Amino acid sequence: MASRAQFENSNEIGVFANLTNAYALCAIGGSENFYSVFEQELADHIPVVHTSIAGCRFVGRVTVGNKRGLLVPSTTTDVELQHLRNSLPDSVVIQRISERLSALGNCIVCNDHVALVHTDIDRETED
Repeated sequence: MASRAQFENSNEIGVFANLTNAYALCAIGGSENFYSVFEQELADHIPVVHTSIAGCRFVGRVTVGNKRGLLVPSTTTDVELQHLRNSLPDSVVIQRISERLSALGNCIVCNDHVALVHTDIDRETED
């Protein structure tokens, strides 16, 4: 099933949201219509977390994760990190990554079995 969503007149919803089998992250500051699509479709199955990363709304661009974990950039504030830890299931390991390429969602794609990473990602991040 597919649902249609738009974040403030932008059709690039992947910039403002990150969806896995275990949780969904949505950027704060959007319209209720944007949130309602996620809440309506997902809230009975997985947590829908309204958050920012480094005070910004492009959570999909800078985060990457699966049902086992979530990588966030080093610019993520302590308050945001604690909010994520309090909101996500305990089985999701959250790791703050110090990486030159901080748009992790643009540089890494993954599912629960495999990850594909940009060639310039540090080996430490890859591990």
